[in-house]
Amino acid sequence: MRLTTYELVLAAMFTALICIVTMLVRIFQPVVVIPFSLQPFIMLLAASVLSPRAASLSMLAYLVLGLIGMPVFAAPPYGGFAYVLLPSFGFILGFPPAAYIQAKLIKKPRLSNFIMAGIIGVLVYYLVGLPYMYLILNFYLGNAINVITLLKIGFIPFIIFDLIKVAISAYLAVQLTKRLDLPRNYNY
Repeated sequence: MRLTTYELVLAAMFTALICIVTMLVRIFQPVVVIPFSLQPFIMLLAASVLSPRAASLSMLAYLVLGLIGMPVFAAPPYGGFAYVLLPSFGFILGFPPAAYIQAKLIKKPRLSNFIMAGIIGVLVYYLVGLPYMYLILNFYLGNAINVITLLKIGFIPFIIFDLIKVAISAYLAVQLTKRLDLPRNYNY
């Protein structure tokens, strides 16, 4: 089944939204030890209101825009293929499959469904991001870290904030699906 023009427009809107939000947070966020990002929030919201293919397409478009050099990523170099060498790049790689799986799990627009699917979406991008971070830190940057250290730097400081993002995106998803009469019976 093909994506409709409406779905493509919504996917493009979420691609633009994640780019804009990332750049705004980057501009207004002071330099801190634990960076704050709204990228997961936009991914969670896209997966909650779009079809699985449209949600993953919007995140894939964001990924491609950054890799071709558009300055849409959160940390220096902000774009370009060199970004794949950053330890945090794996989380961005996890956004398309996370968006797809999360959107696929939501059958009815209920708060509990959005929350449960959102938690699974978060787990998916951690399952992609953490091993990627481990590989880059250990084998590219030469830092000998173990799994406990990896969890201390890549999971523990962020998981509570990501769960808060799940709750907020779930609430907004309920409101958006009601007000915009968005379907949740996607077969793809």
